[in-house]
Amino acid sequence: MLGTQRKERIDGLAESGGDTTAGVSLAASAWRRLRRSPTFLVGAGIICAFVLLALVSPMLAQHDPALRLLEEQVSRADNEIPAPQPGFPLGGDQYGRPLLSRVLLGSQQTLLVALLATVIGLGGGLTLGILAGAFGGWVDTLVMRVVDVMLSVPSLLLAVSIGALFQQQSQFTVIIAVATVQIPIFGRLLRGTMLAQRASDHVLAARALGVRQRSIVFRHMLPNALGPVIVQATLMLAVAIIDAAALSFLGLGAADTSTPEWGQMLGSAQNFFDTHPHLAFWPAGCIIVVALGFTLVGESMRDALDPKKRR
Repeated sequence: MLGTQRKERIDGLAESGGDTTAGVSLAASAWRRLRRSPTFLVGAGIICAFVLLALVSPMLAQHDPALRLLEEQVSRADNEIPAPQPGFPLGGDQYGRPLLSRVLLGSQQTLLVALLATVIGLGGGLTLGILAGAFGGWVDTLVMRVVDVMLSVPSLLLAVSIGALFQQQSQFTVIIAVATVQIPIFGRLLRGTMLAQRASDHVLAARALGVRQRSIVFRHMLPNALGPVIVQATLMLAVAIIDAAALSFLGLGAADTSTPEWGQMLGSAQNFFDTHPHLAFWPAGCIIVVALGFTLVGESMRDALDPKKRR
C-alpha cells in the first residue's frame, strides 16, 4: 500500500517536470531562488558592507573629517592637494582635510538620506495608493490626476525644483525633495495592485459576508498588495542615493561642508577633475557601487516574486 502511494507520488512528480515547489508559498519559493542567485548574493554583499561601513565608520576614521590637519601643505597659488602620506592613506582635499575620514563618514550621511527619503516617500505613496485603490470613484480619479501631474515632470528636475524652493538648503531639504519625487511612484504602483485585489475571490467573499470596508482594506487587500511595493522600495533606495548626490553636487545640499556627504564631496572636487581626479573618484565610486548593490537586490527580488517565473 505504502509502496504504491510512493510510486504514485514519484510518477506525479515526473509528470510535473520535477517541480519540487508544489504547495510551497510564494515567499518561500522566492527566498529559495534568491539564495541561489549570484546577482542577489553580490548585491546583498554590497549592501551589507555599506551598512556595516556606515555603522563602524567613526571607529575606522583616524581623524576628524572637519579638521584641516594638512592645511599647511595646501598652496592656494597652484591648488596643491596633499598627497597620500603616513597617517593619511588618501591624502587630503583642497582644504587640507583628511580624505579617507571624509569618505568613511560620508557613508553615514548617504545612508541616512536614502533611508529617510525612501521611508517618507513610501509612507506618502501608501496613503495615496490606499485612498485610490480602496475607494475608487472620484477619489481614485482625483488622486491619479495629481499623481499624473507629478510623474509628467522628470524626477531629477522635480527634485531640483523642490530643493530650490527652500531659502536655506540642508540635508533635510534634500530628503524632502527626494521623498516627494518617490511618492507618486509608490502611489501609482500600490493603486494598481490594490485594484487587482478588489476583484479577487477572498475580497469578494469578505464583502458578501458583511465584513467592514476598513477590515477588507487593511486585512485582505493591503497585505497582499505590498509585495511589488517592497521590491520597488529596494530599487528606489538606489535612486534616492543618486538623486541625493545629484542635489548635493548642484549645491542644493547642506551648506556646511564640515559634515561629509559623498555628493557634496563630488561637487567640491569638480574644479580638480583634470589635475587631481582622485578627489572625485572615491566618492563617485562609492555612490556607483552602493547604488549598484541596491539595484541588483531589487531586480533579483522582482524576478523571484514574479509568479510567472516560479519553477
